[in-house]
This record gives sequence, C-alpha cells and structure tokens, in this order.
Amino acid sequence: MDLWKLAEAKKLIKTEEPLPEPEAGLLRVRVTKVFLNGQDAAIYSGGVKVKYPLIPGRYAVGFVAEEGDPVFPKNTRVLLHGYRPVPKTGTEKRDFGADDFYALGRTADGFMRDFVNVSPDDMTALPASVSDERALLLHQVAAAKEVTDRLQVQKGQHIAVVGADLIGILICQLLIYQQAAPILIDADPARLEFAGKCGIYYTVKSGANVVDRVAELTGGRLTRGAAYVASASGNDTDLPFLVTARETGVVFFGTSANKVIVSLGVAMRKHISVHTVSHGIKYLKTAINLMANHAVDPTPFHANAIKPDRVEALLADYSARPDRDVDEINCLELL
Repeated sequence: MDLWKLAEAKKLIKTEEPLPEPEAGLLRVRVTKVFLNGQDAAIYSGGVKVKYPLIPGRYAVGFVAEEGDPVFPKNTRVLLHGYRPVPKTGTEKRDFGADDFYALGRTADGFMRDFVNVSPDDMTALPASVSDERALLLHQVAAAKEVTDRLQVQKGQHIAVVGADLIGILICQLLIYQQAAPILIDADPARLEFAGKCGIYYTVKSGANVVDRVAELTGGRLTRGAAYVASASGNDTDLPFLVTARETGVVFFGTSANKVIVSLGVAMRKHISVHTVSHGIKYLKTAINLMANHAVDPTPFHANAIKPDRVEALLADYSARPDRDVDEINCLELL
C-alpha cells in the first residue's frame, strides 16, 4: 500500500509498505478521502512542532475492507475519528501535562495512507444522505456544536462569533438552527462577504466602532455570549469580551497548536465566564444528524479535489498565500 510520511519539516515522502497485519478487535479500512486544512499546512511547514516521522491527515473517510463484523460489514462507509483517547495502562505514572486524546496527524500517525486498522469505537458509519465531502467536515460541525452547547444558547438571543472562517460560519449556522441570532465579527471583509452567502444575516467588520455597531443590532443590550475562533487569523482576543453583556459567557475555540494570548481584565470587570473548546469528538454522531437534517449547509464552499502528487504543493501554498480563498475546502483523494 502507499503511505506518506513527514520525515522532517517540508519533506513529505511516499513509501510502499505491506498491508497492515490483522489485529484482534480492529478492522481494516480503506481510506478514500482526507480533508487537508491550515493546521496540516502548519505541521508540514514546521510551524507546529511534531515528532518525526509522522503520517499526516487528521480527518478522513473510507470503507470497511474486510468481512467479520456485524455492525460494520464489508463496504460500510465510515467516518474515521480524528481524535482517540490515550490508552491508560495502569502501570505508568500519570502525566498531568499530557493530552487525554491523541490528535491524529499531529500527536499520532494520521490517515494519509491507503489502509489502516481501526477499532469499531474509533469510527462511525455514514448514512447515504451524507456525502464523503460533507462527512469530511463532521469534526468541524461537532466542534461547533460543542461551542454552542457551552454557550447555553436560548431562543432569540444575540450571540457574537469572532472569526469568519469555516468553524465560525458553522457555529453561526448552528445558532440560526437553534433560533438564536448570531452576529459574526471579523477583520477581513472578504470572509464576511462570503459568510453572507452562507446565510449569516448580521456581519460586522471589526474596528473602532464595533461595540457601537453590535449595540445597534442588539438594541443596546450587547450579546448574551460570544465565541472566539482562533483559527480565523487577525482578530483581537479582546473583542468577545467587549461586545458581550455582563455576567454572560465566552467560549474560545482552537486546538492546542493555536497560540492564543488573552487578557482577562475586561472579563473580570464584567464577570464573564470563560470556557475553552479544542474538539467536539463526543458530538460526532450528533454532527451526522445535523448535517443530514441540513442544520448546517456547506454548499457555498468550493471543494477542491487533489491527487497525492499535488499534496506538497498545496500545503506549501498555504504559507505562500495567507489570503487564500475562504471558501476553499481541500480534499485529498486516495482512491
């Protein structure tokens, strides 16, 4: 089978290796598509430190390639989970500074390979109503759901979302589905313009008058909560606290690879609770239902299908073109 490894920063090597040996309790899965994004590019370029060699690719779909499981019969389409619990051996001293989950493609080998052995607990069957391309976004939908749940959103509430990238737009779409009123704030007018095409009614460009603009939209009450999306570059971390009313909550979303510096002075003055979210793995099945029921709609995004021989050029292009199109979703096709 074909397999791709990062030997070092900016050095992705294709190798041919035997199929993975059968393992008790694991099923062989043929990987068909892998979602590549800015974090994969940062890992490739060396901007995010990893242990080499590493197989990239966190988000993937495939199908079960062997008989033998009543829940996942052969040819079942599956979503491969991008996060897995760190095994507890019971013999080693617990490292309380370590993550509880492996992030595949960053802290453990990912899915940029033809075949992988997977536990049934680490994959989810996909319904026919959710295409492969939409399934590749389910981890992002699950994370968005985690954020909205942390905000304890109620019908009719105004909620600020700072950051108009994929995650920020999905959070807004879920808020609309929950009959709340998101106000999307971003420093980039192009991202806000695209968000309007995704059904986001209220968009505000950040700047000196951002609080006044939010006050106008909320009748002077400000928002009843806010989310800050760390992956949407160029946005001030003070913004969610400035546009949110007293005694509410703010959720910061980002992975542990995102470096976010936050000043809590305004939050303490306004008695705002602060929460953090790095993934939504427990919401994956919910995310499938949300996608199937059109609670979120990725239709405006442009799916860019690429073959393995173009992967390095794509990942290098992320750094060379920081103003890349916000509507671009890159899908590596392995079959």
